[in-house]
Amino acid sequence: MNRNVGFVYAHPDDETFGCSFLIRQIADEGGNPVLLTATPGNAGKTGRLGPMTQEELAAKRRIELQQAADILGISEVVHLELGDGKLKEVDQNVLAAHVADFLRKHQIEIVITFPEDGMSGHADHIAIHHAVNKVVFAGQVPSVQKLYYNCLPSKHDANGIASVLSVGANGNWQMKRDALAAHESQIWSIERVFGDLQQVGPESFGAEYFQLVWERGVHHPHKQEQSIFDDLT
Repeated sequence: MNRNVGFVYAHPDDETFGCSFLIRQIADEGGNPVLLTATPGNAGKTGRLGPMTQEELAAKRRIELQQAADILGISEVVHLELGDGKLKEVDQNVLAAHVADFLRKHQIEIVITFPEDGMSGHADHIAIHHAVNKVVFAGQVPSVQKLYYNCLPSKHDANGIASVLSVGANGNWQMKRDALAAHESQIWSIERVFGDLQQVGPESFGAEYFQLVWERGVHHPHKQEQSIFDDLT
């Protein structure tokens, strides 16, 4: 298949929280998942690792992300190294140019990123959302055929026609658990969402949901899909 799928996110672990099953599925089917992470995630907490400087946390999170990427099957991780918690201060055209460069370099055909609210309301997430929209909606990268947002399972279009793809664990929930565990410095956030990773079972890992919001110039196409690869040219 060898399709190139780009995941564009703000911090190390964003991809693991919301896309582990999808990324692993793409890799297992012969696709090429590539990740762009905009910041080192070094303005946050360190979990149970104790005090760290921002430089130390950045280095730690880079290692964590690579470990998670290896588990998920991500072929390449691209780091922008922009300011954690400061993406809204970056000129939108500059941020969009970074995204466009990434998509062009890797000849990305499908893009996955945050919805308008960033899923959590985080300003960095929202900045990434708008930067990706700016590039994709303007057709700046001809290789891109589809754009998906992470979404909640209740999301559907105004006509009630499902426009959301569900990707379940398919018995592979341990893979997501292990990828989450790789993000050791973020264990407190992980435990708030998934529970104690030493104790969890498959019931802790629900399906991941993705809304198709743009396909070759058409916004919110009315269709039902079995795979993000449906109808690619």
